[in-house]
Amino acid sequence: MLFQFSLYGFLKNQQYYEPFIMLFLLTAMGEDYFKVGLLVGYREVLVNIFEVPSGAVADLYGRRRSMMFSFCAYIVAFAVFAFSRSLWPLLGAMTLFALGEAFRTGTHKAIIFDYLRHQGRSAEKTKYYGTTRSWSKMGSALSVVLAAGIVFLVGALMPARPLAVYRWLFLACIVPYLAGLVNFACYPRYLDGTEGKPPPLREVFTHLLRVARASVKAPALRGLLIESMGFEGLYKVAKDYLQPIVKATALALPALAGLKGMQRTAGLILVVYVALYLLESFASRRSDAIRRRLGGEEHGARFLWTVNLVVFALIAIGLALDWYLSGAAVFLGLGVAIAGFMALAVLQNLWRPLHLGRFNTAGDAKAGATILSVESQAKSLSAAIFAPLLGLVVNTLKNWAGAPTEHSKFIPVALAGVLFAAAILLFRRHEEVQQPAVSAGPAVQKNV
Repeated sequence: MLFQFSLYGFLKNQQYYEPFIMLFLLTAMGEDYFKVGLLVGYREVLVNIFEVPSGAVADLYGRRRSMMFSFCAYIVAFAVFAFSRSLWPLLGAMTLFALGEAFRTGTHKAIIFDYLRHQGRSAEKTKYYGTTRSWSKMGSALSVVLAAGIVFLVGALMPARPLAVYRWLFLACIVPYLAGLVNFACYPRYLDGTEGKPPPLREVFTHLLRVARASVKAPALRGLLIESMGFEGLYKVAKDYLQPIVKATALALPALAGLKGMQRTAGLILVVYVALYLLESFASRRSDAIRRRLGGEEHGARFLWTVNLVVFALIAIGLALDWYLSGAAVFLGLGVAIAGFMALAVLQNLWRPLHLGRFNTAGDAKAGATILSVESQAKSLSAAIFAPLLGLVVNTLKNWAGAPTEHSKFIPVALAGVLFAAAILLFRRHEEVQQPAVSAGPAVQKNV
């Protein structure tokens, strides 16, 4: 089964649209960043809504079936994305995509753990998790290469029809996801895991609300939730602004002058995103060693917030440099901005495991799974708020006649990161928590 579990991770990450999703949405929405922000925010809200009952549904109807439903929702979403040219069809595609996300998240890990328990091999949990994760990373790296190849080749045939080019990225995703359905069909039926009686859906909602209220009232957990909203919620929105910056850089680079517009973009995105995934993989492997070197979770969190502030500031400076520079020197600023976005991805991979440890320290172990569910909801909610707001500000600056450069419209994205990080460092007191801050009774948890 290790091969089949690894194959799932590899196929799941064949999301060829991912390095181009912001460019696709901007093209479909006529370069309207506010509408793109609304679409992203809508998706995040729906994932939040669907995630709560999805665990109970998986328990009632089977985890394997839940995963198959998730992949079916993805496949239909890809087909709708491929032929969407306006807001309403894209909202439908986002709805289907959110269904796929909600019913997939956490469920496959529960399948792996059930398999190991059934085989009496629970001690191999780390080996299985590490192997499947490594195959997922390899899948991500390959997907960027294939995506860039699709855009490069199809873009040469249809240079004036970018939406038609992006269409093939979504259609190509259907093939590995169909293979994923076949893979799930080969899983043993006992991995549906429907032997136990799941908690009533009403009890799931009641418990989630009870823990959410307790988390907000507990100062330690409230502070951690705010940090999640700022560090991860803002990152979820900011990271996609890398794509239009890379596109603007590719179109202006003299070294790529011999290529057509979409081919230039594909070439530079290939270089940037392969490097990005390699750096993320390295950061994931080194996160625990770095935590120990920084002197524990609280010292590490403050250090990462400080670096986060510096990186966002460098991105803002890089985007502003071409106000004062000209010619080839402009690429210095754009290079700084691109490197800054890549650094944010590294910080995110260092931050996540460290921050989860802080929740484990601050919360009651009996409510641990639900506290993390509340945390996930909080950061998704913040992303849903940040996405349209930043889109509106970028739109305003883009349409301002006094905007000095093409790239300056993205400065508010970086400034939002600077301001949030500065506020955390000034007002958030990082203290070691000795006693659990939340006790909310027995946890009703999703399969994680």
